[in-house]
Order: sequence, then C-alpha cells, then structure tokens
Amino acid sequence: MDKNYTFEMMWEDLDDGYQIYYTYVRNRYLLFKTASNCYTQKLLSTNPKNPQPKMTVLTLKRVKEMFPHMENIEYKALDVLNSDD
Repeated sequence: MDKNYTFEMMWEDLDDGYQIYYTYVRNRYLLFKTASNCYTQKLLSTNPKNPQPKMTVLTLKRVKEMFPHMENIEYKALDVLNSDD
C-alpha cells in the first residue's frame, strides 16, 4: 500500500463498500462496514500464543485509533456473490 494512504482514504474506501485487509499486532484481519459508524473486524490468522476473537464490532473511532499501527493494508471490492469471507 502507498505510504501516502491516509485514514480518510481508508474511510472512503470502506464507505464505498471495499473490504480492507491488514495486519495488526502480528494478526491478519479483514475489515468491512456493516452499518453507519459500525465496522466488523474478522480475524483471518490464527496464533495460539496470541488468541483473539474471530469477529469484533468496532466503531469508527476505534478504527481511527488503530489505523497508524496497521501494516500491509490491502483492499478489494466486496464480493456479494461469494460472501464466504
């Protein structure tokens, strides 16, 4: 991801229906918007030494707090035909 990727750009991508993949504290997550000011964080990796909840609901404020520490940010369009993610 471009070093100039800002929180505002990510917020706009989420509003436009994109899914955001990122690494946070050595775990890989998927983030997507579920409602106004409501985002779902889905754990994609498993680390037995650092267990995390499989799904978490976050507010925009929490996403903004995490953003500076997110690594390897990627995004893709929401696939409504195959929503097994």
